[in-house]
Amino acid sequence: MILGFDPGRDKCGVALMDENKQLYYHKIVKSSEVETKITELFQNNHIDLVVIGDQTTSNIWQGNLTKIISSTVPIISIDERYSSLEARDRYWQIYPAQGFFRLIPQGMRIPPRPVDDIVAIILIERYLENLVQISG
Repeated sequence: MILGFDPGRDKCGVALMDENKQLYYHKIVKSSEVETKITELFQNNHIDLVVIGDQTTSNIWQGNLTKIISSTVPIISIDERYSSLEARDRYWQIYPAQGFFRLIPQGMRIPPRPVDDIVAIILIERYLENLVQISG
């Protein structure tokens, strides 16, 4: 199982996915509650790897995560450029527009909530795509 982590100052995106891209969990977590949530996820799941976005507060969060998780679980930094834009589009795939909003072109719609959890999903997918390119 892979834990995706989109670091942020006030909130972070967290996702759990397996190597077959089966999604098990995704949520936006307040930064002040990350330690509790990550600890809970590690206690209830067999997590082999953490992938973390390489932008906002990444270095600080990598240090924090190292303190929370087992030292045997690697933390890999992933390029998160344009992941927020990709997550905005993905939001509408996961949660299709309803009613009047279907008439608005997707590129002009703004999701009604933050998409940090979807960014965490995208980070895992980017990691898995890099694996395929390296081994393929």
